[in-house]
Amino acid sequence: MKHNGGVMFRNISENEYEFKSIINENHLNAAGITHGGYLAALIDAGAGTAAHRSVQNAPCVTISLDLKYIGASKIGDEIIGHVKILKKTKTLVFLFCELKCNNKIITSASGVWKILKINS
Repeated sequence: MKHNGGVMFRNISENEYEFKSIINENHLNAAGITHGGYLAALIDAGAGTAAHRSVQNAPCVTISLDLKYIGASKIGDEIIGHVKILKKTKTLVFLFCELKCNNKIITSASGVWKILKINS
């Protein structure tokens, strides 16, 4: 994501996280709105970071990510993502994420992340 302009991230609580990014020209599609692929990558990165932090920084990988594109954004817009961890097991993290622009939901997603057990 650093090559796409970076993402600012913060913990809100043990189970809630927030991230944001500013839309620039290379995030746009031919119609002049933010490309759905960029929004998917932004959610994957932001929600993945939330999953990672929610399990004491254990490495996590995306198993599934179900996205709903609801609205649009354009160049210069600030996109704010909000992640809520719904459930954690010993091996999985279940979460919900919304992207908002100008206080309107533009994308929502639910996902599952696998907690990796790395042997030293």
